[in-house]
Amino acid sequence: MTSSPNATVDTLREALTYVDAWLDYRVWKLRTPGAQVAVWFDGQVQFSKAYGISNLDTGEALTTSHLFRIASHSKTFAATAMLQLVEAGKLRLDDPAGAWVPELAEAGSPLAATTVRELVSHSGGVIRDGVDCTYWAHSRPFPGEAELLEIATRDGDVRQPEATFKYSNIGFSLLGMIIGKAAGSSFNEYAKTAIVEKLGLRNTGPELDDARLAEYAGGHSGLGSWTERQVIPHVNTHAMSAATGFYSTAEDMVRFASAHFFGDDRLLSDRSKNEMQRAVWTGQSPDAPQDGYGYGTTIHHYGGHRMVGHSGGYPGHITRTMWDPHEGLAISVLTNAVDGPAEELAAGILRILDKAREVAPKLPLSSGLVNSAAIPPPPAPDGEIDLNSFTGRFAALWGVTDVFILGGKLFASSPATPAPVVQPDELAVVDANTLRIMGGSPYGSVGELYRYERDATGKVLSLFTGGMKMWPIADYRARERVL
Repeated sequence: MTSSPNATVDTLREALTYVDAWLDYRVWKLRTPGAQVAVWFDGQVQFSKAYGISNLDTGEALTTSHLFRIASHSKTFAATAMLQLVEAGKLRLDDPAGAWVPELAEAGSPLAATTVRELVSHSGGVIRDGVDCTYWAHSRPFPGEAELLEIATRDGDVRQPEATFKYSNIGFSLLGMIIGKAAGSSFNEYAKTAIVEKLGLRNTGPELDDARLAEYAGGHSGLGSWTERQVIPHVNTHAMSAATGFYSTAEDMVRFASAHFFGDDRLLSDRSKNEMQRAVWTGQSPDAPQDGYGYGTTIHHYGGHRMVGHSGGYPGHITRTMWDPHEGLAISVLTNAVDGPAEELAAGILRILDKAREVAPKLPLSSGLVNSAAIPPPPAPDGEIDLNSFTGRFAALWGVTDVFILGGKLFASSPATPAPVVQPDELAVVDANTLRIMGGSPYGSVGELYRYERDATGKVLSLFTGGMKMWPIADYRARERVL
């Protein structure tokens, strides 16, 4: 979005006001301990905020500087490191794994013939986590290098290579070994020097940093299998850091994402970025057959908006980062619970930003005829009225309604839904205390009014929406009764 007109940038910045309000409510409603969020466009971090609690045992508030285990985001770092080495002529995509990890060939493992390209795109048919992967529940330590090789040689080949997409943490861990050998060091050292330090990511690293343990957001169990959340400790992922070991913050993650925009050559050429962000496999989900996986990247479409990135699931943390490499837009959401809604929140932010841009005035084709069913816009009110005087969050027995501004226009929607702007009420100003519903769900009150009651200072006391009375949410909760 570095080349976007100023009007578009201003529209997105305006929309971040509602992004903030919606996130605050969603994190509370979903009973998520905490969420850390950052948004990047127009060449910089435009939004960075934390919601909720870092650690339920201590009650410490979550901040934008708390560290999160970002788990499978590590695969994007690994794929970036791999392509750097390919560009430097130190590694080839068609190199067999056995050429770099001779233990595979010595053991007679079919994985010796698996190529670097197959490992980075989950095309090698490699076992996902091993026969005994209880390390994901902290029942035992994550595998070291010796155990990783034992898993790979004993149980590693599960599916025919290139036959299908088969996600594999073991495969990416082997890729990490290959990257380290090609770099002449270790994966962790190379990633730290060639990516983390090069981008100046002060709160990012390839593995748990014991010296900074107090800075990590607490991980928490979910509510699907237990009645109360419990704090989960952080552990070292050892030989699996290329698959799942990284830590970071939302701000650092959108900075990392920005280095994958086209035209940015800090880490990779555009040619390599094209290859990395192009889907090798599609059709993993029958509901979204166009979505897919590239080299350490996922490709998802949201209402036609193509976003590249990755998600991460670590014991106690669920995370999601996505970016549009053409527009220069990046979103990162890090949550600190096994059932954290990182994907839902990130997708909701994107929908709000995209909706704001849709609102921009358009020049429709006209047949010259008049639609007698159309709602005529109200006459312009006498004098200028500040749209902000209508905004807020209102509550009653049947739920919550937000009134907010997108693209310089007023809308209303419930923040309780994961997609808050799919079919919002479109509102037009009648006078200082009245709005008309110009569009929205046909099951709603289209054509009817929002009527505000105010005190002598202009403070909103209540709001009638289609005949139903609501109150500012703080006032409604202070009543201590729902009826």
